Amino acid sequence: MIQLKSENRQQFCYWLAHVKLSRIVVTVLAILIFTPLITHFYLSKVERNSSTSLNSARFHLDLSDEFSSINEIDLRVGVEELVRIRNSVLSELRNIEKKRQELKQELQTFSKNVEEAKLDLAHHQNNLNKLKISVEQAQVAQQEALQENTPDLAAPKRLTSDTLPPILQPIPRNRSVNCKMFSCFDHSRCSLTSGFPVYLYDPDQYPVMHDGWDVDGFLKTTLKQALGLNPHLTSNPAQACIYLVLVGEALKDADDAGENGEIFPPLDSEALKRLPYWGGDGRNHILLNLARRDLSANSGDIFSVVDTGRAIVVQSTFTRRRFRADFDLIVPPVLGPPGGDIWRECAPMLPARRRYLLSFQGEIKSNKSNVRHVAYPRDRDDVELNSFILDHLRQLVKTHTSDQISLEFECVPANDDFMDTGPQDWALCGTDSSRRGVLKDSTFVLIFAPASDELLSTTLLQARVYEALRAGAVPVVLGGDQVKLAYDEVIQWRRVGIFVPRTRVTELHFLLRSIPDEDILLFRRQGRLVWERYLSSVQATLDTIIAVLRYRMNIPALPVETVTAVSVFNNTFQPVLVPPAGELEQEESLGPLEPSYNSPAFRRNFSLLLTQGHEVWNDWGDPFRLYPTLPMDPILPSDAKFLGSGRGFRPIGNGQGGAGKEFSEALGGNTPREQFTIMLLTYEREQVLLDSISRLRGLPYLHSVVVVWNSPRPPNPELRWPDIGAPVHVIKAARNSLNNRFLPLENLQTEAILSVDDDAHLRHDEILFGFRVWREHRDRIVGFPGRFHAWDLNTKNGWLYNSNYSCELSMVLTGAAFLHRHYLHLYWTWLPQAIRDKVDEYMNCEDIAMNFLVSHITRKPPVKVTSRWTFRCPGCPQSLSEDDTHFQERHKCINFFTQVFGYTPLLNTQYRADSILFKTRIPHDKQKCFKFI
Repeated sequence: MIQLKSENRQQFCYWLAHVKLSRIVVTVLAILIFTPLITHFYLSKVERNSSTSLNSARFHLDLSDEFSSINEIDLRVGVEELVRIRNSVLSELRNIEKKRQELKQELQTFSKNVEEAKLDLAHHQNNLNKLKISVEQAQVAQQEALQENTPDLAAPKRLTSDTLPPILQPIPRNRSVNCKMFSCFDHSRCSLTSGFPVYLYDPDQYPVMHDGWDVDGFLKTTLKQALGLNPHLTSNPAQACIYLVLVGEALKDADDAGENGEIFPPLDSEALKRLPYWGGDGRNHILLNLARRDLSANSGDIFSVVDTGRAIVVQSTFTRRRFRADFDLIVPPVLGPPGGDIWRECAPMLPARRRYLLSFQGEIKSNKSNVRHVAYPRDRDDVELNSFILDHLRQLVKTHTSDQISLEFECVPANDDFMDTGPQDWALCGTDSSRRGVLKDSTFVLIFAPASDELLSTTLLQARVYEALRAGAVPVVLGGDQVKLAYDEVIQWRRVGIFVPRTRVTELHFLLRSIPDEDILLFRRQGRLVWERYLSSVQATLDTIIAVLRYRMNIPALPVETVTAVSVFNNTFQPVLVPPAGELEQEESLGPLEPSYNSPAFRRNFSLLLTQGHEVWNDWGDPFRLYPTLPMDPILPSDAKFLGSGRGFRPIGNGQGGAGKEFSEALGGNTPREQFTIMLLTYEREQVLLDSISRLRGLPYLHSVVVVWNSPRPPNPELRWPDIGAPVHVIKAARNSLNNRFLPLENLQTEAILSVDDDAHLRHDEILFGFRVWREHRDRIVGFPGRFHAWDLNTKNGWLYNSNYSCELSMVLTGAAFLHRHYLHLYWTWLPQAIRDKVDEYMNCEDIAMNFLVSHITRKPPVKVTSRWTFRCPGCPQSLSEDDTHFQERHKCINFFTQVFGYTPLLNTQYRADSILFKTRIPHDKQKCFKFI
């Protein structure tokens, strides 16, 4: 027996009712139409019969009058009956029409219920599909966990020594001059997880100078303060890995000089041996000489006649015989301020070509001089070569060329920052300010290497490099093949300057003239990076020394500090959670519903510097801190996920690919599975915030929501917070600042951070598409509202902020954008404080600052996704961004940030990301990646 479905039965009943109703209507219409016609015909016939001729009437005389009267009454009654019938039919028709309207309304109600049932079925089917996908992925994750035989890494647990160094016999001098890390350093005190603790001998309590000598007071105080800010410093000598001994700038009167005018080294070797933790041979001790003057007339090395045992010597001046490669360390002299915003010291990086192609200011010292002459003899060839170099350079100035070259070889040495007491072949000219003015006008600056082959580095050489990089002049070291610059084991100096053998001096002009603007700016940018990070201040110098020594032993830095997440709710109050009102926004299945899954962290603690050490020191890295993850972490090749390294990967279609259905079931991509955290900044817009959180219910791959409560007033305890299926953390900000948008909070457990304004309305599919795109551009800002910086054609000397629709953009606003958690740390630790102060001053521009930061590090533009250009919030009060002052401040911000960075790092892009199958015709049995993207 055939059974009809409920929907078919409803349609059949409706059809039957319609047929019956149609029949009744036809019958009534027939009665109403034909009855009057028949009556009219009958009455007309009677009238004709009554008006016949008298002849006809005489045949009817036998009819009685009573018969005629009865006929009229019957007729009237018949007519009245017909009228009654007509009224009755009309009444019945009205009832039938009323019933028809009721049936029609009831049918519409049933149809609406059917549609709602279909929607409910679609929602339940969607949730069922998500749950199935979630179960499958949970099973895969469980299987992976069972098969995994290595522990999950975390921030290293510190394992330090607990005993003082034992006293050993001193080693002979002939062994100490050949010290290497493997032969003279005690690695047992420096475990991989020790954190590299550093102990500082108080120079006031443990002096190492001869009587009457002392470390320069300013230098001593500055060094102690700077070391106090280093996180590796420890006050427990038993835990220490290395012991620092400050040997600084000291100089007596001329009466204390020797018979030949030399100044005897002030260092007392016996005082070194009396240090309480010297251990007999000085192992793991660092003798730190950051003097700005060379104190020895013979070599500039104050340790030349001192037995330093197994201690590591750190200073600016070394002879080739005394320098122990990969053991001693060449550093720059302490020339910069203690710390702070050092960007004010730097010259702008543009224009690429400056007034002078090449400059030099200095006095070439003669061999015949009886004052501080060079003690190392030169052979005849060296003397002739130096004379030829000098003559050629002087002739170069007189050459007719469009390039201006400024070379000064005769001047009075200035006694300002440096003291010419060492074995130099040239001295500085002029004051520091006058030299700096010439350097800022120079594209390249000439720096002479010491003429003596015996000298590997001098304080003056390192000082001239320091000055050149500070001024943005590319250093050209003539004789650069015979010297070493500071921290050369980690810094790639050939990306900073040009090193030319002295015999190639005749090719110097041709070489410099052939370098294009792009490479000049690469040299200058790299030089500024090195100067700012490693040379600019006392703090930078000391931090770099410790980092280089730690790098030698492959000990990771201490984990970067995070901001404590203080909840706005106290321990006795718990917010009321309620299910959000309304339906889910998306009808399509967008991904699995998973429990919160933290991104793996600190997995490369001991391999990062081995595999990407040069990049960490010279490009995007930070050698002073250990980060949970980096946006530049390497990725596996595509086949590795199927050949032994598949843990965590969720390839689409198990590796076969696929369209919408398969796409929604797996995250795919080139990296293992992960989730993202939404970070909301809000200020006294409680209902707007709650509505925004409510819209996040059922969002796949959502780890948690972190709300930064920027208002000093706590939230209303009567608020009913939406339960969206993911944790919601409401964090109290220390003060009202837009910089809080990028707080590196301790409860941010994913690499992907979606920074969102509290009034931004993003659909689920838009969020997930942005997340998928970000996973392929992890080092960039990926988001929705695009903006660009436009050149000011009126002033022709600055930038304007522009929010108009454009086919080219350079910024993506962080009011709705994905970025890596790493940049939150850099925003607070690397970005100059002046930029954050400007953000607080204007209460504006934090998004521009983040775009500057990321573009500066990556040298890439942001990635815009979807066609969305801006956001509107009809229920919100007037936004600050609608005020004209807002745009004026953003114009000023761009130009101020350019001044701080020395150039504008923003790059233009004409690219926008959309879903692969967007607007692509596909078979009817397939679905696109996203229905509306």
